[in-house]
Amino acid sequence: MFLKIFIAYLCVISAVSVAVCIYDKFAAKHITKHRTPEAVLLLLSALGGSVAMLLTMLLIRHKTKHMKFMIGIPVIILVQAVIAAAVVLLI
Repeated sequence: MFLKIFIAYLCVISAVSVAVCIYDKFAAKHITKHRTPEAVLLLLSALGGSVAMLLTMLLIRHKTKHMKFMIGIPVIILVQAVIAAAVVLLI
C-alpha cells in the first residue's frame, strides 16, 4: 500500500516539476514579470521531481547554463538514490 502511494506521489511531483519548468521557460520569453523563482525549481527537485526536472531542463534547454542547476539537481538525485538504497536495505 505504501509503495503505491509513494509511486503516485512521485508521478504527481514529477508532473508538477515538468509543468513548472516548461512554464518558466515560456515566461522567460513572454511574461518576464511572472517567472518562477529558482528556489521553487530546486525545491520541487528536492521533493522528488529531480529526475523529471533534469530531463525537462535538458530537453527544452532551460537553465542549462546555470551551474546551480546542472550540478545541484544531479547532486539531489544522488542524495535521493542513497536515501532510497538505505531505506530498501533497512526494510
